[in-house]
Amino acid sequence: VQEKEKEDEEKKEEDKKEEAGSQKPSPVKRSRSACRSVMLQSLVKLFFGCLAAVTCGMMYAVYLYTYHERKFWFSSRQELEREITFQGGSGLYYYYYKHMLTAPSFERGIYELMRDNRTVSGQTINAVERLSLYPELITSLLYRITGSQDVIEPVYFYIGVVFGLQAVYVTALFVSSWVMSGTCVAGILAVAWYVINRPDTTKVDYAIPLRDNWALPYFSCQVAALTGFLSNNVNSASEMFCYLLMSATTFTFILVWEHSHYVLFVQGLALFLLDSFDLVPPRKVLTYCPPKLFSLFLAYVLQFQNPALLSSPLLSLLISSVLARYFQVERASDLLCGTKCKYKNIDENIQWVLFLRDFVTNRLLCQECFQTPSQDFFLRLTQASVLPFYLLVLLICLISTLQTIYRRLSGEPMKTNLRLEDGRIGEQPEVIYHVFHTMLFGALAMVFEGMKYLWTPYVCMFTAFGVCSPELWVTLFRWLRLKSIHPVVLALILSTAVPTIIGFSLWREYFPRVIAELSELQEFYDPDTVELMNWIKTHAPMAAVFAGSPQLLGSVKLCSGWTVTSLPLYSDIDLLRRSEDTYQVYAMRSAEDVYKILSLHKTSYVIIEESLCNELSHTKGCRIKDLLDIANSHVVYDKGEMYSFSKHGRFCHEIKMNYSPYTNYFSRVFWNRSYHVYKVNSVISFQY
Repeated sequence: VQEKEKEDEEKKEEDKKEEAGSQKPSPVKRSRSACRSVMLQSLVKLFFGCLAAVTCGMMYAVYLYTYHERKFWFSSRQELEREITFQGGSGLYYYYYKHMLTAPSFERGIYELMRDNRTVSGQTINAVERLSLYPELITSLLYRITGSQDVIEPVYFYIGVVFGLQAVYVTALFVSSWVMSGTCVAGILAVAWYVINRPDTTKVDYAIPLRDNWALPYFSCQVAALTGFLSNNVNSASEMFCYLLMSATTFTFILVWEHSHYVLFVQGLALFLLDSFDLVPPRKVLTYCPPKLFSLFLAYVLQFQNPALLSSPLLSLLISSVLARYFQVERASDLLCGTKCKYKNIDENIQWVLFLRDFVTNRLLCQECFQTPSQDFFLRLTQASVLPFYLLVLLICLISTLQTIYRRLSGEPMKTNLRLEDGRIGEQPEVIYHVFHTMLFGALAMVFEGMKYLWTPYVCMFTAFGVCSPELWVTLFRWLRLKSIHPVVLALILSTAVPTIIGFSLWREYFPRVIAELSELQEFYDPDTVELMNWIKTHAPMAAVFAGSPQLLGSVKLCSGWTVTSLPLYSDIDLLRRSEDTYQVYAMRSAEDVYKILSLHKTSYVIIEESLCNELSHTKGCRIKDLLDIANSHVVYDKGEMYSFSKHGRFCHEIKMNYSPYTNYFSRVFWNRSYHVYKVNSVISFQY
């Protein structure tokens, strides 16, 4: 009995020990709980990051809408005055949007645009192809199918879509900076710099419907998706999402903007450099090329067999990259040489054309976008503190990238799992891509001012990433070999302190300016143009054809719908030649010559603008009068000075004298301080 009692007591003690042991978590359970906590933290971080990105985008859209309302008093103006705010080519795009809404059906509207014989005199044009009207087609379709007719006016829906795309633009910049730096603070700082430097980052302030404003948000999304796709720290699901987003935005970007393939060519060069030095996994390069090739082919079909896409350098670069990767031969350089030689003759032809005394060529070269950037541009970036930090960040990333390239050429493999204490910012593929990206676009921006709208937004994003990235500061301190304090600790401190100081200084200096912009009521009113448009709508017959400057004719087409002789387009050589003909009213030509030119285009009325007839410009030789005199050989050079000379006086001055023979060919029917409208006589009456 005693032995049995002892056995029972031992058994109870063993049971107690087993129960106590079962209460302690096993190593597997501890690892699972740790993974769950890490996953929960990452999800919370992702949620708040996405919330911050979307909030920044929405606030920027509201800011643009409020600024537009304050600038133009848009809600308190009549329809004609609202339409005048769409100046030049912008008005033409909005006209076709209105036309799609007034058409009996969406299909009928597309049919009329593809066979448009009521816009350019004597021509039937495919307006969808000539003007890249897919944004207007999609917007008008959305306006119809969403039932917005009873909720919002067409003009507010149109500009609202553009402002919404700008919100997407800002959100994509936020995400790009966030992905590279790992902190949302970088995204907020990038958006702040973008808004502060708004005159140099976007054209949406003064020309809402431009193709740039429709297309660049898609390019920004494509860059953000590409940044995530190139990252080594992305899982398979996120990589597939980035791949699909990159493919969709690439196609949309090519479809919306006719110059998009040149931008993608520069991007392709940056990726080609990454592939050449094996700085990115080969499979990612191979999966990057097919979406672009497919997008080019599909856009070629939808843009009515646009030959510019087939002859673009982007297509040759993509084919060369794919062949070089698939065959792994040493003829890759030969392929690129063949591409270069293919376009060598084109470059020589362009250089030869530039030396011609051609009005169209000289006028294009005199455009502001083809001029070199002014000192004010760099001064504005410096005052906003973005340029000094950009140079610092670019220098560190570039040196680290060159070190990585040297190690790759020496046979050392790249690390895929980098630690913070490694201090190798230049071994991250997404960072290397953005280094090449910003340098290539920056080189173009130093030559052409128009490229600043592509370069400056990514300067803001890249700089914000750099100052908020601990990896960049660790890289710098590893080079300096600090011993007094641990480099990682100092990097974490500076990656928080520097953005905080920058943000506080920007808030203190620029936030009052932004509030002042929104609170200040500006007045945009052009009574002379309103009076001219009202006269055209009430006095000109329906079959009338108007001639004048292309920018003014865009407004005439929008406000009245009357036929014009030319359109404000710079990509159509035929329309540019027509514009040269109508500009002859500002040249030193005889009344008979001008009458013959205008009659050739079936002109009923010609509009002469005082601003062009008496144009003053600091750019010597770039006034319309100067370009016409050079093209017509009415220029005499004496001791380095240029003088205009002709046996005829300047037409726009002489016709106002009401003397013969000008009164024989033209009759003035309207005038005010800014415009003079003359009817082109169908029957010449000789008066002496």
